[in-house]
Amino acid sequence: MTEESAGDVIRRDRFSGGPARDFLSSLAADERIFEADLAVDRAHVVMLTEQGIIDDCNAADILSALDSVEKDGHAELPGGEDVHEAIEAAVIQRVGEDGGKMHTARSRNDEVATCIRYRLREDILDAIEGTLALREALTETAAEHTETVMPGYTHLQPAQPITVAHYLLSYEAAVARDTARLLDAYGRINQSPLGAAAFAGTTFDVDRERTADLLGFDSVLGNSMDASSARDFLAETLGALATHATTISGLAEDLVIFANKGYVDLSDDYSSTSSIMPQKKNPDTLELVRGTAGDAVGGLSGLLTNLKGLPRAYNRDLQLAHPHAFRAVDAVVNATDVAAGAVATATWNADELAADAGDGFSTATGVADALATTGMPFRTAHEIVAAAAEGIDDADDAATIAAKLDAAAEGVLGEPLWTRVNRETVEAALDPAESVSSRDSLGGPAASAVETQLDDARARFGDDADSVAARRDALAQANEKLRAEVDSYV
Repeated sequence: MTEESAGDVIRRDRFSGGPARDFLSSLAADERIFEADLAVDRAHVVMLTEQGIIDDCNAADILSALDSVEKDGHAELPGGEDVHEAIEAAVIQRVGEDGGKMHTARSRNDEVATCIRYRLREDILDAIEGTLALREALTETAAEHTETVMPGYTHLQPAQPITVAHYLLSYEAAVARDTARLLDAYGRINQSPLGAAAFAGTTFDVDRERTADLLGFDSVLGNSMDASSARDFLAETLGALATHATTISGLAEDLVIFANKGYVDLSDDYSSTSSIMPQKKNPDTLELVRGTAGDAVGGLSGLLTNLKGLPRAYNRDLQLAHPHAFRAVDAVVNATDVAAGAVATATWNADELAADAGDGFSTATGVADALATTGMPFRTAHEIVAAAAEGIDDADDAATIAAKLDAAAEGVLGEPLWTRVNRETVEAALDPAESVSSRDSLGGPAASAVETQLDDARARFGDDADSVAARRDALAQANEKLRAEVDSYV
């Protein structure tokens, strides 16, 4: 068989030419699943042989040819509509017509569905490991700043003092949920469609559980029509990636703003300068992290639009579905790595943070709480503090603010504030550090509460790291098992 005719192994002279051939082809894009297809081919051939569907000699020839194809690489494949056809053609080039027996009892429909899952599960483990690295950076940095008071914001307005640790752990908690979503998605990715054939199963006595085991899948998809056509695992994966990208986009935005205010210095490794303005230090990498969310959300939208309204079983539209997931996982993994590095290498400026922690009368809630502890209704306390806030300036010291609070109380209560509460109690509540330390409820910013959050974060991290390691080990063991079976023939 010549190289020119090798790509026609499936259809021979029927539908093998014409201007639409290139339009139909996904061969170049399929380089990503080249190794996956070889693994799927090997497992399928081993199973066919064990089931007596092809003989040992034929299996040895095919498996040796697959090793040769792998050594030569994707770039040396003959032409074809896709990598599956091209690999089959390459095997037939080496073995002869009997090489075509490798495709017995399967379709490209179940083959490609298996290859996508086989490759995507590795990519998702990479993504999960990226979230773990980010969580580790957030947790370790937080542990260094349990006493570093900073302004807390709502609506970008000064709200209440918190600590750098409390702030960073808020993102650790969010990223931990992103990890959990990706782990959940992995479980539904790691199910084998192989053996479903085009969509209606096969007349051959195949062992689907055997190929699933050789390929490291946790289970087999039961319904053959669902197995070949299902792409909801891509939607779930992209949804989890888009959610995580949105999480780190918020983190990136915060750090860009904090850098602008002088609260944090980003490492030069995660910054750049202007081509014309030599004084500039720009948080460019974080701006790209922020923008990655748009790519991920766009990919999810494109995927769901591709899948919307498709009739059941296989449709060629599905050829365009999985690239959305692969593009997104690459972008999000890279962005997560950058976010983790930026967090780990940033320097938090404690003096600037502390100086601004009380801006905008951000201890007002603490004062209202202090008044409410005397038995005063919180709404009355809120009214007094709100009335005083209109005349309070960031330059006012504690004594001046206390006097303004007393005057406001006269207007609301008709009596001095100090008949209800001790002045020293109010002045203590006005101190940002005291305000933080008093907020020791579960999940609060006080150092004692943060230590509990750190312990929880470390425990979650350990559990999730173990889960990833177990999945990596399972895949490695399956790969070794498959290789051993192949070697027994070749």
